[in-house]
Amino acid sequence: MIIKKKMWPEYYDAINSGKKKFDFRVADFDVNEGDTLVLEEWDPETKEYTGRTIEKKITFVGRFDLNAFNQRELIEENGFVIMSLE
Repeated sequence: MIIKKKMWPEYYDAINSGKKKFDFRVADFDVNEGDTLVLEEWDPETKEYTGRTIEKKITFVGRFDLNAFNQRELIEENGFVIMSLE
C-alpha cells in the first residue's frame, strides 16, 4: 500500500539527509511493514505543499497503547521520547 503524509520542512530535511530514520504519527490510518510511505513537504507558513517528496519503505511498525503499561498519567504529564538507534 502507498501512504501519503504531510511533513514539515525541518523533519523532511532530516529524513532527506538520512539523519532521521523514523516517523512518529497518530495511528489514525492503516499501515503495515512493506508499505511505502510518501512524505510530501508542507510549508506551515504558506499552508502549501512545496513539491518535494520522499518515498520510504516501511520496515517496522510499532503500535502503542497508553494503558498498556499502566503509564497513562506519566505519559500525559511528561510526553513521549522517541529515539533513533544505530
